[in-house]
Amino acid sequence: MRKASSYNRMFRKILIANRGEIALRVIRACREMGIRSVIAHSEADRDSLPVRMADERICIGPGASSKSYLNIPNIISAAFISNAEAIHPGYGFLSENTSFAEICNDVKITFIGPSASVMSVMGDKVSARKAMAEAGLPMLPGTPVVRTLPEAKEAAREIGFPLMLKAVAGGGGRGIRLIQQPEEFDRIFTIAQNEVREAFRDDGIYFERYLARARHIEIQVLVDQYGHGVHLGERNCSCQRRNQKVLEESPSPHLSPELRQEIGTKAIRAVQQVGYRNAGTLEFLLDEQDRYYFMEMNTRLQVEHPVTELVTSVDLVKEQIRIAAGLPMQLQQEDIQFRGHAIECRITAEDASADFRPQTGTVERYLPPGGPGVRVDSHLFAGYEVPPHYDSLLSKLVVWAETRNEAIARMQRALDEYVIEGLETTIPFHQRLLSHEGFIRGETYTRFLQDEAEALGI
Repeated sequence: MRKASSYNRMFRKILIANRGEIALRVIRACREMGIRSVIAHSEADRDSLPVRMADERICIGPGASSKSYLNIPNIISAAFISNAEAIHPGYGFLSENTSFAEICNDVKITFIGPSASVMSVMGDKVSARKAMAEAGLPMLPGTPVVRTLPEAKEAAREIGFPLMLKAVAGGGGRGIRLIQQPEEFDRIFTIAQNEVREAFRDDGIYFERYLARARHIEIQVLVDQYGHGVHLGERNCSCQRRNQKVLEESPSPHLSPELRQEIGTKAIRAVQQVGYRNAGTLEFLLDEQDRYYFMEMNTRLQVEHPVTELVTSVDLVKEQIRIAAGLPMQLQQEDIQFRGHAIECRITAEDASADFRPQTGTVERYLPPGGPGVRVDSHLFAGYEVPPHYDSLLSKLVVWAETRNEAIARMQRALDEYVIEGLETTIPFHQRLLSHEGFIRGETYTRFLQDEAEALGI
């Protein structure tokens, strides 16, 4: 058995257990840090850009995720074969899998993320609510876990309608339902429980009071192995479709500097209290009176992390790696300066005019935008074949400017320049969204896209 990577010594080689743009993002960070990268890839991704750019590559199975990117024995074997000292899980797939983190620890491979024990607490929404309430974060009224219809009906009566149904083991917007009236409760609960049982192998459900025009705000935190932590401000993630984010920005147009400081300070103290380490994100709902309530924590790197990087000039992936290697974080809270405004559009292989129907096919022509303040995180190239096995994310188009209005204008210009031919994408949808007066005025909330569907052509 190999020895564990020693703390206070940087890794020589990292295995990346992911694909697409996030795999490429980690490869680039490794290269700049002088660390060799190994990409664990499926047969479907054999010709992908991350596979081409990594220092080493190992095929871990067929295209289906269950046989490749979720295949823990094959990923661990790839790490041993390549002599990788650490594994970066990216986001999705195994990034919040406590069993995977435990196995990495058992075989003396560093998991670049929090410990399995803390992940198990914060990854379970009910236990996370309990832990964060004890740490002093405000909560919406909610219920314990329920697993039967009679239990659920009793819990719902205590909360009142409308309410949000959430899966204990959910993620990525799945397992969430709005129940407006008691008459629809039985049907929605039964359908939702069957779905989450199949998706997460856990049929636990809980309920929260529903906020009609809530804004979705999240706080980015970093904590090193010695308990020193900082927060890097907030992201506004209120533009959502079916509880999936489509556009994010930082800072939020709704938070005053005083409220940002208050939420950020409470967030970092809360995660320090539960012994959290590495990068993480605390998600909050903000009501129309600027009262905020903790929802859940994502114990991994977020898809939307680039907007935080652009307004703080902090490389979150490099900080993740340094923390995992046991290096003390050099950042102090007073070092974090928030400058300008950043917006990220998630460009996906979906036809927004046909209820966001997923698309596959070959990218026949690819021309990303450029110019000042434009960043494109993407694994696309002309000739790339979009496989049917995975998430539809093709690219993250991110812009930065001194003001929000300038950032909106820059994003509109970048979207106009962006060329992806061969399949339908959400570029036209984002062009409409960035031109919508409600978005321009900063009046988005979690049901904004649904309420403005006709104007947005969806």
